[in-house]
Amino acid sequence: MIWRVETTHALWLLAVPVGALMVAAGARRTGLPAPLILVIAGLGVSFVPGVPEFELDPEFVLYVFLPPLLFSAAWQSSFSNLRDNVWSIGLLSVGLVLFTVFAVGYAAHLLIPGLPLTAAFVLGAIVAPPDAVAAVSVAQRLGLPRRTTTVLVGESLFNDATALTAFRVALIAATGAGFTLMEGIGRFLFAAAVGAAVGLLLGPPLHWLRTRLDDPLVENGIVLVAPFAAYLLAETAHASGVIAVVVSGLYLGHRATESAAVTRLIGHSFWKIMVFLLESVVFLLIGLQLPPILNELSERSWQQLTWWAVAVFAVTVAARFAWVFPASRIPRLLSRRERESEDLGWRGLTVVSWAGMRGVVSLAAAFAIPFTAGGEPFPGRDLILFLTFTTVLGTLLVQGLTFPALIRLLGIGGDRERYTDTVAEAGAQHAAARASLERLEELNAAEDLDAAVVERLRQIAEHRQMGAWERLGGGTGPAGEELPTATFRRLRREMLAAEREVFVRMRDERRIDDAVLTRVMHELDLEEVALERG
Repeated sequence: MIWRVETTHALWLLAVPVGALMVAAGARRTGLPAPLILVIAGLGVSFVPGVPEFELDPEFVLYVFLPPLLFSAAWQSSFSNLRDNVWSIGLLSVGLVLFTVFAVGYAAHLLIPGLPLTAAFVLGAIVAPPDAVAAVSVAQRLGLPRRTTTVLVGESLFNDATALTAFRVALIAATGAGFTLMEGIGRFLFAAAVGAAVGLLLGPPLHWLRTRLDDPLVENGIVLVAPFAAYLLAETAHASGVIAVVVSGLYLGHRATESAAVTRLIGHSFWKIMVFLLESVVFLLIGLQLPPILNELSERSWQQLTWWAVAVFAVTVAARFAWVFPASRIPRLLSRRERESEDLGWRGLTVVSWAGMRGVVSLAAAFAIPFTAGGEPFPGRDLILFLTFTTVLGTLLVQGLTFPALIRLLGIGGDRERYTDTVAEAGAQHAAARASLERLEELNAAEDLDAAVVERLRQIAEHRQMGAWERLGGGTGPAGEELPTATFRRLRREMLAAEREVFVRMRDERRIDDAVLTRVMHELDLEEVALERG
């Protein structure tokens, strides 16, 4: 009987990632934002009879889910772009978070009878950090300007550190331990400084080790361990694990160009799969949290709960608008680089203000609230859990579902930037191809190479040089005719398909082993990926 019970639980645990992948796949096929559909699906499944309650373990979320998601986002971020927008990002990831803590805290204290101000600040710290995963995925899909996307990504990387530090300070106050404002500021500065130091100390030796192993699997294994190591080391030192993960991810991602090509290919594919799976499971779990939260509120009035939920949600959204527009002028006063950059304008600021969807970090923090404070039940713990869930759900559904429409309505797009990038890429490809041809001629003069080999290499370089400029026209000429590089890619793909058929047929006829098939298929796949990239 014990074995059957454990097996049943294991099957339910398996059903979560399987269900998340199925829902995410359906959302991707229909073009709908996967995070929002996953939350709705989880919410619907949570009310199905027989489905057990899935209560988030805050330690599991913060130590298992958060590090790889943050690390992957930092790894893929542009250090240069983040540095250029450091003032804007800092005002959002630190200033806005603290402003939201106080705005939501005071509003909740005034609205909810009997909720102490310290407990209200705990609620404010919990709902303060936006989770920009959904916003950034929509922004990239709809082609938001690069600066807007950079600001949103930068905010999402660092705001969790501010919010979690504020949450810990608020918990200390709510549990009766004495502290002053200066002590709270000191805790934050210590957590940020030591967390950044851990990330900086961890990054260089890991990079040094990766570049000397010459083993793609081991190199990527080290990168997989890095976010967990950074988080645990920083948290052990009572510092910010979030900042340690982000700093180490930015460093290693910036130096990733020094790794071998195969290492980068494997790592890119691995992290895409890892992030896709973790994000799918996380957003489904958000929707599954409602039943255990509702069980604690059975004795409260639904009219009151609804009013409080709407009010906290409204204050959370309004606080972002109230901060973003006035604070947007500060970076231009403090930084010449900000003054020389393109202004976001009221349209861009509106998009940034509306991109405040909350996520799993808020729920994990809410479940981390202790049940007792000073020997007494923690004041309003069940209510804080409920208001956190309704705020997360409200921002994901209301803001998330309307975010694409808002972008289209405001007419914001990155078409000019995409064209500029294509021109810049074509120029860089042209210069690189010319350098490769010059190097080929030097080697030919020094080694007297075979003429056929030299000519073939020259054709490849000229093909890449020509293709870079042809991409400016989308692969077609003025009259819509197919250009040479497009013809080359189409014909080469057909040739690769014919080669695959032969290899598979020979495997089926037992004329070659599966190991041989795997090796040659990998080579053909790499070439086809290169063609698709072109």
